[in-house]
Amino acid sequence: MKSTQIAIIIFINLFTLFTSYAQEIRYDEKEIYKTKFDNAVPVLNVATFHFGETSDANATEFNENDKKNQAEVKKVAKLLAEFKPTIIIIEGLPKNDSIRQADYLAYLKNPKVKVKNPDEISLLAYEVGRLSGAKRIHGIDYHESYNYQIGANVKDAVDKTTANKYWDLLTENENNNPEKDIPFYDLFKLNNHPQYLESLMIMNADILTYISSKRNSEGADEAAKFYHRNLVMFSNLNQISVDKNDRIFILLGGTHTAFLNDFLTRSPKYNLENTFKYLK
Repeated sequence: MKSTQIAIIIFINLFTLFTSYAQEIRYDEKEIYKTKFDNAVPVLNVATFHFGETSDANATEFNENDKKNQAEVKKVAKLLAEFKPTIIIIEGLPKNDSIRQADYLAYLKNPKVKVKNPDEISLLAYEVGRLSGAKRIHGIDYHESYNYQIGANVKDAVDKTTANKYWDLLTENENNNPEKDIPFYDLFKLNNHPQYLESLMIMNADILTYISSKRNSEGADEAAKFYHRNLVMFSNLNQISVDKNDRIFILLGGTHTAFLNDFLTRSPKYNLENTFKYLK
């Protein structure tokens, strides 16, 4: 058989394979819309638990003053710095940006300076920025309180089972994925797992929508406040000036990370990176 005939046969087989594959793709799986700007800004959106004292209802035990723990945090910072961000975003109020910027620049000049009350920002965010050469740091937090224990205040709830069944399911998942007494790196990866982040959204907001008395929406009204807080945080992010050369690293508490993942995925302005590209 001549080489020309062989080439034709190979071409026909490849074309048939491609055509067959194309026909197997369901319409809903086809990309019919362009969803991102050509100059979409790369974003690495990373979840952390809060080191030290925190007002969060679900605190994680972690001795941030322990030298071994600090060394483990620095190892994670080195991995995340491979993203090479130019802008660092943290869970701080925008009104404090000038103070935070000065503190961050001081750290860049002397990273060995002892911090009195180290937290995830000074130990992790600052170090990611230092290793990547980022010069800018911004806070995007917005404070808005809500009653996540609204269920205790709703009498004659229509749905008396869903919330309690969810807490049982959550307890089962937590028992199967213990957070206590595991290495920091394993804990950090757990905190960034997509299913873990999704559970935080349910736990902190969505489960409240099952709590209501007849023709009322007590739980949803409270959940809306938490949704609003995260929407404002995303709005604060959108007020930060960026250009085509910028790369944004975001470090927030896990629930905020989960909300922003949704917003960033849909946003035409940003291109969300997979965190586990760096948490190997």
